[in-house]
Amino acid sequence: MNHFEVITGPLVTEKSQLRKDNERTLCFRVEPGATKTDIKNAVQAIFKVKVESVRTANFPGKMRRRGKYAGYRPDWKKAYVKLREGEKMVEYAQI
Repeated sequence: MNHFEVITGPLVTEKSQLRKDNERTLCFRVEPGATKTDIKNAVQAIFKVKVESVRTANFPGKMRRRGKYAGYRPDWKKAYVKLREGEKMVEYAQI
C-alpha cells in the first residue's frame, strides 16, 4: 500500500487541535485496513518526522434514512500519532 493510500487525510477539529498543541499528537483519518506499523511508516515518510506511538480507533458506519430508504455510512478509522520529543510539529498545509 502506498503511503498516501494509508493516510486519507487530517482530521481538523477543535479536539484534534488541542491534542496537537498540548500533547504533540496528530489526528488522521486512515484506511480501515491499515495497521499501526503502516500508519507509522506513512507519517514518517510523508512528514519526515519520528513517531513515538500510534493509537487507532475504529468507527462503524451509522444507519441513515432518507424517507423509506435506509442505508449505512461507510466504516472509518482514526489514528492518533504522537511525535517524539524534539521533533518539529507538522502543519497540515505541508503535505
